[in-house]
Amino acid sequence: MGRAAGGVGAGGWDLDELVGAPGLEKRLAALRRRAASFARERGSLDPGMDAASFARLLRMLDRLARDAGVLHGYASLLHSADTQSGPATALLGRMAKVGADVSNRSVYFDLWWQNGIDGDNAERLMAGSGELRDHLAHERRLARHSLAEPEEKIINTLDATGASAMARLYDKITGAFRYKVGAAGGPRRGRGARLTREEVAALIRSPSASTRRAAYRSLLSAHSGSRGVLGEIYQNIARNWSDEGVEIRKHRTPLSVRNADNDVSDGAVSALLESCRGNAGVFRRFFKAKAGMIGAGRLRRYDLYAPAPPPGRRPRKRYGYAAAARLVLESLGGFSPALAAHARRVVDGGHVDWRVRPGKRDGAFCSSPSPDVVPYVLLSFTGCSRDVFTLAHELGHAVHSMAAAGRSALVHQAPLPLAETASTFSELLLHDALSEKADARERRAMLAEEIDDLYATVMRQSHFTAFEVEAHRMITDSAAPGDLSRAYLSGLREQFGGSVDVSEDFADEWACIPHFFHAPFYCYAYSFGNLLALSLFQRYKREGRDFARSYEEILAAGGSRNPEALLAEHGMDVSSGRFWQDGFDYISGQVGELERSA
Repeated sequence: MGRAAGGVGAGGWDLDELVGAPGLEKRLAALRRRAASFARERGSLDPGMDAASFARLLRMLDRLARDAGVLHGYASLLHSADTQSGPATALLGRMAKVGADVSNRSVYFDLWWQNGIDGDNAERLMAGSGELRDHLAHERRLARHSLAEPEEKIINTLDATGASAMARLYDKITGAFRYKVGAAGGPRRGRGARLTREEVAALIRSPSASTRRAAYRSLLSAHSGSRGVLGEIYQNIARNWSDEGVEIRKHRTPLSVRNADNDVSDGAVSALLESCRGNAGVFRRFFKAKAGMIGAGRLRRYDLYAPAPPPGRRPRKRYGYAAAARLVLESLGGFSPALAAHARRVVDGGHVDWRVRPGKRDGAFCSSPSPDVVPYVLLSFTGCSRDVFTLAHELGHAVHSMAAAGRSALVHQAPLPLAETASTFSELLLHDALSEKADARERRAMLAEEIDDLYATVMRQSHFTAFEVEAHRMITDSAAPGDLSRAYLSGLREQFGGSVDVSEDFADEWACIPHFFHAPFYCYAYSFGNLLALSLFQRYKREGRDFARSYEEILAAGGSRNPEALLAEHGMDVSSGRFWQDGFDYISGQVGELERSA
């Protein structure tokens, strides 16, 4: 495809390095040969097989996962860089089909491991499997949700043109939206519209109340105008999720499907969500304090991310990308030189696509196609302080992946709840570093921004999950998109409890949330990861640099350990409401400090 871009100056990726000199087609052919070779190993499966033979099969699976991950990552990153590219869209669909074919050639092994081997022999083989032991045990626990091989193959095949295709269609439609925030504060779409979603999102944090309102109205009206088709896409995704996960695989609830995939218990997630519901008052206190900071009697929903007034008459600080990257690297280096070195490889290697441009996928992410590939980061950098923290967040994901680079591809990626921990911890390090250089008035503004982010990544995400639970139930009962909008608005108003005025146009905000379409019930991982990161960060403040080694060990585990067991080794019981309350106590302390500084 040629060099898309590279380095700090260009602000994009060179994705040719993923497929290398052999090129895409030769790498695809090699992947198919390896998949066919593994398929021929079916006859070697035997409960009494020796440990060496079992380990050889696991190495073959690792190689398949690495090769398939790189090729799918190549296609996915091309599409993210330009969602309106026809060739990129076609390639992504083609890679989804290839992935399904590879899965179908290897699914026999998973089913044999789950149901074709007795407990004693399974324990014998797991005992010699090293870092894969917890992964293999998790697969055994999923046995009751597995199907016969022909059924698994049908599901793999249909997913490429089912829920995955629906999510790609959502990206295609919303990626084409263009917005214009009129001078008089009114939104306009269609001819003459020119702003991307990321540019509109920056205006949501504008000092101007009329600009914030217009930006939200522009964003919400675009999605509201397409609510019918976006709602139908969401309904099909939710029905597919429930049909497969609950009706066919017999998980207890749609949320349980995600919990099982994350290898966390329903009880731990229930304790997390209950703690979030019980601590809504902490953020209501903050919203009342913030209303006073910006001179409002009560916040409107449009004002939720209004920036605190800058100290004195100084203008709001703006950042260039290079300066932002330097700040993030310095804050990481002050904690762990090893993690900072990982992040520097991402930045210096041109693996950050940061420029704003039409067609680029909304939001921000970090992609790790394979353990032996330096991760790729996407964000749209507009120069505000929030973008600096977004860069810290995504580079946190990257260093997590790189810390676990020595793991098998089968256990390289941490499960979602742990995957959001390093990203949040990196933001906390950056906030701490910047606070040390700020005066009292600057620190107050930064404190307000930190609590803004804690709301967005803890309380807001838990309410997203609560909405999804209700939405999936309603869709099963044949609810229409308008019913979902009314439920979403009711949940918003309950969340704020009178501390924020929520207007009717926010009813359709659910259609603006890509995670609902791409990964049902993903969002609680943010609440989990952020509250966990707060606990880890407080240990760092108590223990100092000595804590870095423990933290690096948690990251280096990748997905090789059951999350609850891994954290228990470090003194954390995530099934306890008391553990989650520790995080909220920290947030409450920050809110109290803000209230006292008024």
